[in-house]
Amino acid sequence: MPFRALGLEPRILKAIEEAGYAEPTPIQSAAIPPILAGSDLIGIAQTGTGKTAAFTLPILARLVANPRPGPSRGSRVLVLAPTRELVVQIEENIRAYGKHMPIRMAPVYGGVSEGPQINALRNGVEIVVATPGRLQDLMDHRYADFSQLEFLVLDEADRMLDMGFLPAIRRIVKALPARRQTLLFSATLSKEIESLTKDFQRNPKLVQIGRRSNPAETVTQFVYEISHHLKPSLLGHLLRNPAMDMVLVFTRTKHGADRVARKLESSGVRTATLHANRSQNQRIRALSGFKSGEVRVLVATDIAARGIDVDGISHVVNYDFPMHSEDYVHRIGRTGRAHAVGDAISFVTPEDQGSLRTLERFIGRGIVRKRADGFDYSAPPAPAGAGGSGASDGPRRGPRPATQPGRSFGSAQGRSANRGPLRMKNGRPRSG
Repeated sequence: MPFRALGLEPRILKAIEEAGYAEPTPIQSAAIPPILAGSDLIGIAQTGTGKTAAFTLPILARLVANPRPGPSRGSRVLVLAPTRELVVQIEENIRAYGKHMPIRMAPVYGGVSEGPQINALRNGVEIVVATPGRLQDLMDHRYADFSQLEFLVLDEADRMLDMGFLPAIRRIVKALPARRQTLLFSATLSKEIESLTKDFQRNPKLVQIGRRSNPAETVTQFVYEISHHLKPSLLGHLLRNPAMDMVLVFTRTKHGADRVARKLESSGVRTATLHANRSQNQRIRALSGFKSGEVRVLVATDIAARGIDVDGISHVVNYDFPMHSEDYVHRIGRTGRAHAVGDAISFVTPEDQGSLRTLERFIGRGIVRKRADGFDYSAPPAPAGAGGSGASDGPRRGPRPATQPGRSFGSAQGRSANRGPLRMKNGRPRSG
């Protein structure tokens, strides 16, 4: 089914075509018609399936079809998202799809000065895309006017609950008009999400694509069983492969992310980090460099990486194996998105074997074990105090691990073109 068959406004169709998209994804095909018809909606789909466009396109169409007469400073659309990065990416999507329309919009998130956001809200914008924490602050000071709100979107609702935003969300929603269209998008339909839908929505339509426990079929998954102290060397060994041209590496902690990044940089691999200690400007530069190809490897923690949506990620590396199976599915969903292909690599130490078995039961299948050709698995740990990198986030047993002396991280030149077809794009509370 082409986008044209969904009944979207011609200017929106023109923007979609200019962006290079031909056909809607399943969540878009299923969600756009009921949203256009005015229904509240619950959209459940895996990460990377085009949920952002599933609500952005029909909302833009309805704004254009029902212009507000006369000047007004009240906002018509509020989109709540869990992280700064996701707010920025949603804003980019709305601007791209609404490029041929006179849409005024403001992103609202922490980590940057409130001044420009306050001025934008005072001057009047039709669309506000915000993280709950910063928006609640501004609403408490009466800077935002939602008295004429028509659309409320809760994007990545499960992640907002995970990150403790429920009290802020409830306070925000309580201040909104009761007569509105409410759209909730999530990767999973938990009891907590069902409770939200009962409180915030009226007879919502349910659209569910796939199951949360099933990673995208376009992601090839495999495991390297490795001793704890060999993880830094194995990562460097794998990065000698030029096919690993756009790599997202997950660590368990922000300090571990910094250690891995420093080791990679010292060996000539262009690397950036994304975690809670990075300022908003540092986050923006890291994502921009990763998207443009200036940075080959982005090292991130789970919290900071929620909502990352970057085209063409070739590999996801679980440098530290995730503690929860849902985090694994979320991590590897950064690659193989919207029918593109990608690889998910996990380093599994002896201490991780129980978590690996739990994960395999969760996803309903085993994950292939591999051994890296040409890699020395017999290298002993460096003695304590030998000055090793210690690039690890997990619990340590015994001496601080270090890389094998003389073994350097590899680097590769160049970057291949983004993989797979173009897709709809889908980034953390103020403390992130």
